[in-house]
Amino acid sequence: MSDAVAVCRTTRWRTAASVAKAAALGGGIAAGLVATISAVLYSQAKGARRVIPAAEAPPPRGDGLYGARFPGSPLTLVMLGDSTAAGYGVHRPRETPGALLATAISRRLHRPVRLHRFAVVGALSSGLPFQVEAALEHKPDIAVILIGANDVTNRTPIDVAVGYLADAVRKLRAAGVEVVVGTCPDLGAIRPIKPPLRWLARRRSRQLAAAQTVAVIEAGGHTVSLGDLLGPRFAAEPARLFSWDRFHPSAEGYAIAVAAMLPTVIAVLTERERGAVPAKPGGEVRALPQAARVAARRAGTSLSGARVAGREHGPAGRWVRLRRHRPPLLPGGALGRLLGGVRSVQRESTPAGRLASARESA
Repeated sequence: MSDAVAVCRTTRWRTAASVAKAAALGGGIAAGLVATISAVLYSQAKGARRVIPAAEAPPPRGDGLYGARFPGSPLTLVMLGDSTAAGYGVHRPRETPGALLATAISRRLHRPVRLHRFAVVGALSSGLPFQVEAALEHKPDIAVILIGANDVTNRTPIDVAVGYLADAVRKLRAAGVEVVVGTCPDLGAIRPIKPPLRWLARRRSRQLAAAQTVAVIEAGGHTVSLGDLLGPRFAAEPARLFSWDRFHPSAEGYAIAVAAMLPTVIAVLTERERGAVPAKPGGEVRALPQAARVAARRAGTSLSGARVAGREHGPAGRWVRLRRHRPPLLPGGALGRLLGGVRSVQRESTPAGRLASARESA
């Protein structure tokens, strides 16, 4: 690595670190207080691990062709990251986030979509290089990455976790792959985690999410803030939107997260097909550090690189376009349509799946 590149990366990590610090809930917690309650936190962490069951079986695979009835060559979507990207907590392939995204993309763009999942339950950001290498063999058009929760629970240093993520995005972008990253969810929304451990989990989650935002945008990707998984709704209906383990989302919970990411994914793919940015991109333009702090606190906020007067950078850093999408509706609205369309357009890659799909089409 050249000295110039090393200096550039060091500057980016410092920017990400400063944004992460500012994004912490309430400006942070005093070191003395953390030391005082360390024994309590340790006890709570052990208790949370007992309450939240460990993964017993891998989630169902949703790999296959979706929207086969539509014309044109398939778009290839790859899902990278941890258990959230894999869909742990649901029982049917069509309920996984990859299947939901592939279905929605095919219906919106009237194109078939081929899905490959490389996400691994329990994965840390350090596992992304192996997933990226495997994904690139399929020449994807777009990669969706959900990562970070395990880095928080395993106390991975933020700069280390963000470094792996940024390298993954750069490698994908160098291969011509569009990248959308759902930033670290707010673990403070998980009910089995009690205060004060919940407060520290929320602080750490927001720090990592803000740092991820800076690094991903600088690497050429796009981000969507999942925040506390659209928290008020999950807090109001935990039995409905969390799965049986009270940690991972349920089928409806995943659909809400997918609906929050979908506008950005569709916009990115549309721009890719047109070869240019939309005539009316919408949203507001801010400097990246400020926008990252906003996104870390507001679920569903998406960030993409932007230009002002033909320039990518301003006095305060990289220009980005910030969009705040309206939260998806519950069944009967946008979410109901998203869930309802899965079964009718999915065609699994197995012979049985192809036969079932053919029967449905008939």
